[in-house]
Amino acid sequence: MVPLRMRGATELSAFRTLRRLMRERGVALVHTHSSVDSWLGGLAAKSLRLPVVRSRHVTIPITSALVYRLADRIIASGDRAAGLVRDAGIAASRVVAITAGVDLERFHPGVSGKGVRDELGLHGPLVGIVANVRGSKGHRYFLEAAREILAVRPDARFLIVGAGVGFDDIQRRVRETGLEREVLMVGFRRDIPEVLAALDILALPSIKSEATSQVILQALAVGTPVVATTVGGSPEVIRDGVTGRLVPPADGPALAAAILALLNDPDRARDMARAGGAAVRDDQSIDAVMTRTTAVYRELLGRP
Repeated sequence: MVPLRMRGATELSAFRTLRRLMRERGVALVHTHSSVDSWLGGLAAKSLRLPVVRSRHVTIPITSALVYRLADRIIASGDRAAGLVRDAGIAASRVVAITAGVDLERFHPGVSGKGVRDELGLHGPLVGIVANVRGSKGHRYFLEAAREILAVRPDARFLIVGAGVGFDDIQRRVRETGLEREVLMVGFRRDIPEVLAALDILALPSIKSEATSQVILQALAVGTPVVATTVGGSPEVIRDGVTGRLVPPADGPALAAAILALLNDPDRARDMARAGGAAVRDDQSIDAVMTRTTAVYRELLGRP
């Protein structure tokens, strides 16, 4: 990895700097993630005849596959994301699905959420969303579901964790709907394992794009039941009624019904979370993911 701060540089000078650093530091392989670094890093690597790996983290259809054609391998965050890369015309032999994985030393059933609940003064049923606050994550439908749930379970409380471009809009919606007492927005937090452990249910009502969501894997790893939408890679992790609940996107009433069903049957909810957690520990640990990723590197480098 070559750390750079290139914001003030032109693309040409950035390309030349990258190429020089790759050569000077003996870089053997380049792995890119976003649009700009994929173009600059990919072209610089190709000019030096280095293998290139490109990651794809979203499940939005690809409109131009040129940058992906620069890569020798594309690592997609789940089968749905991989399928969209193939649909863009990239040969299946160049595409592999590997999720981001979970750090099981941080996310495990022994994590306690008591400290978070005590800090925030929350003691009853708690439903949360942990995500960047932007339109595609479905926060507005989370608030719709909250209103319906409160009509049946007035003791329930709702936690919105995360920052983002939509934070002010969602905060305004909370005020306008009179949910300031029941919905708590805490912004960015670093203690995500403890936050997830504090929840009775994690909701992820994504409406547009979701690869294999890290927060779903993390919630299951700590033993928190999950309700998610049938968007992107979420159905690859959540088997409806087995490891969690799935609902259609942009459907507040369906989200509310699924959450209420789990709140009203906590034993079943815990059974689903345990089943999901076992699957995460078996297949989605950081060690397992790194083994798959380094296998891609070794193949491209011709090393056993």
